[in-house]
Amino acid sequence: MTTSFNEFRQIGLTNALRSCQLFTGLPSAELAAITEITVAQSLPRGAYLFREGDPSVGFYIVQTGAIGVHRVNAAGKEQIIHVFRAGESFAEGTLATDRGYPADARAVEPSQVLLVQKTGMIELLRRQPELALRILGSMSAHLRILVGQLDDLTLKDVETRLANWLLKHCPDPASKKPMTFELPMTKRVLAAELGTVSETFSRTLARFRDQKLVTVKGKSITILDPSSLAGLLRRHLGE
Repeated sequence: MTTSFNEFRQIGLTNALRSCQLFTGLPSAELAAITEITVAQSLPRGAYLFREGDPSVGFYIVQTGAIGVHRVNAAGKEQIIHVFRAGESFAEGTLATDRGYPADARAVEPSQVLLVQKTGMIELLRRQPELALRILGSMSAHLRILVGQLDDLTLKDVETRLANWLLKHCPDPASKKPMTFELPMTKRVLAAELGTVSETFSRTLARFRDQKLVTVKGKSITILDPSSLAGLLRRHLGE
């Protein structure tokens, strides 16, 4: 018996959902039920998935690419809240409210996302309360991200925030040996996440290069002496 296009589509959606952190280990029957209420959507770079205040139609899972969630303040300045990548879900909190999406979401790279539709998901949650625990766990993880970012943004200047970010992503911040890692986002997106603009970010990174603290090649950053960068951070923090 030949497999129909719809069957291939369902298999593809099920496999995509299975790779999401939110649904890891979920029984096949429950995963199949979620597949039935899931729709794939492609976005070019710069396209908006939703804007703040838009009515919620469900929550999203990034299949490929990256989605930046941000807000714009009264002065018109955009602040990145978080960049979600493949396997990550977001906007689950809107399942429990009628207030709409609390921020804007835009593709920072060409992306494909999966929309788990709100009405169908609420019906599933009523029948399978254990799914609600998974949603709560995911929302808790997002809250930890926000608290961590709030801590970072209270640091007094961009140099301090960048040093702090680099050390958080360094494999061994106490090492005196060079440590290399790949930026998980573009420099422009990282600048926004640090609460600054690309020009200021580039100047700060250039100062670190001049001080022989880092080297940069494309998206690859090498911290030449993590312990020295950590010392700089401590001095900035007055420790």
